[in-house]
Amino acid sequence: MATNKRQNFLGKFIADNKQYPILAAIAAGSYPILFYYSNNYTLINTWSHLAYFVFVFLLIPIVVFVIAHRLSKLPLFSKWRNYVLPFLNIFVFLFLLKVCLYAGIQKKISLGILIIAVLFALFLYKHFKKLIVIQLILVIIGVFTLVPIIIKQLNYSKEWMKQPDDIEQVVFKKKPNVYFIQPDGYTNFSELKKGVYNIDNIDFENFLKKNNFKNYDNFRSNYASTLSSNSSTFMMKHHHYNRGSNFNEALHARNIIISKNTVLDVFKKNNYKTYFITEMPYLLLNRPKLGYDKCNFSYSDISYIGSGFNNLREIKPYLVKYLNEDIGKPKFFFIEMFNPGHIQNKKRNSEGLEKEKEKWTNSLMRANSKLKEIVSVITESDDNALIIIMADHGGFVGFSYAEQVYIKTQDRKKIYSMFSSILTIRWPKGLAPEFDNKFKSSVNVFRILFSYLSEEMSYLSNLQPDDSYMIIYKGAPKGIYQYIDGDGKITFKKH
Repeated sequence: MATNKRQNFLGKFIADNKQYPILAAIAAGSYPILFYYSNNYTLINTWSHLAYFVFVFLLIPIVVFVIAHRLSKLPLFSKWRNYVLPFLNIFVFLFLLKVCLYAGIQKKISLGILIIAVLFALFLYKHFKKLIVIQLILVIIGVFTLVPIIIKQLNYSKEWMKQPDDIEQVVFKKKPNVYFIQPDGYTNFSELKKGVYNIDNIDFENFLKKNNFKNYDNFRSNYASTLSSNSSTFMMKHHHYNRGSNFNEALHARNIIISKNTVLDVFKKNNYKTYFITEMPYLLLNRPKLGYDKCNFSYSDISYIGSGFNNLREIKPYLVKYLNEDIGKPKFFFIEMFNPGHIQNKKRNSEGLEKEKEKWTNSLMRANSKLKEIVSVITESDDNALIIIMADHGGFVGFSYAEQVYIKTQDRKKIYSMFSSILTIRWPKGLAPEFDNKFKSSVNVFRILFSYLSEEMSYLSNLQPDDSYMIIYKGAPKGIYQYIDGDGKITFKKH
């Protein structure tokens, strides 16, 4: 009986002569919203994003559809009456999906969508309501896809963030300005000299030696992406990807890195002025509350849809500006660079193993030039600077494309290409602490640094395991695996 009622309802809806402009607009805009949220929830999990999508994807189309429908009833436009809503519906639907997949205009794709919409309106307008039904079915499917993602976010546990001691209350006895410079994907010198890299980087190594940097060979990250690595680094704890399935988008990572974390809290409690300077607003995409005192981007500079990689700014002008304010007050800088980065993510964009290595090597040289400039600016104005250059992960050279890391491997060269990362530090007066041999992985960098600044060795008793983890899809049961143990040995243990 219920099935017959549904069939009668759909039959009447499709057969009647009403065009339902508001429903047509809602059907066109709703699924693209759900599609984007399902695939990018960590980028847009704010009320301001929801308001933006409702306004742009629903309210504006409703207004346009209603006005166009009313105009089509006028004698001047009566011959187009049957075509207006079918054209608008399919055009808006496909165009919004295009926006969700590719931020920007993409003239050729947009022209193709326009042609499809015209052809549909001219030749298939009688099936317009069937299209609406299909779109609404997609909406129902989209809801069932999105709900588990939201539930997972709501059930997010902060248990992993708790510290095993009172390091959050640490008091510094030394207060140099601290500059944490992160060149994305910069592999450690020890690995660059061998393996799949075999790159001559001696010029930059000599520059660092000349400027009293100490390099820490065989250092590596614990996680394989900017977000997963940095959220662990700034909390000084392991999260093991929060049992997630995407190593690029760790849960709540941007909020942890930008809004509130143990490292930022400790610097603030020790009366440091805090600065976040970045080349591109990748870490700001979901508009987290800014926990730093100053940032070189404001949210008015950042689009609601995008990857965060299309708004490049030079670091130097902002660094110079911030160095020259609040003279005499200790400062902590987090400076984010996007060179050398890593090889192409997807197979379709890759130019092959050798070409990707060549492109990464060229990007490495650009990173060196930028780092030289930044270091020179700092050292010229701050003799006592404590400068840490530490990458978030390796460059993935040795793979044809980055998503191959989801496939199980026990190849030492490839695994270290994921995790091996530069760590080189300029200690004030060139005096490194006697316990700096404990620098092995990124999760413990700030705990060791705070022990140095506070001259309190007890914090070293609670260092996290120097293990490195990866999410595996293929070649083994899907899950999170330890790839490197605390001694640097290759393993494969499911967490």
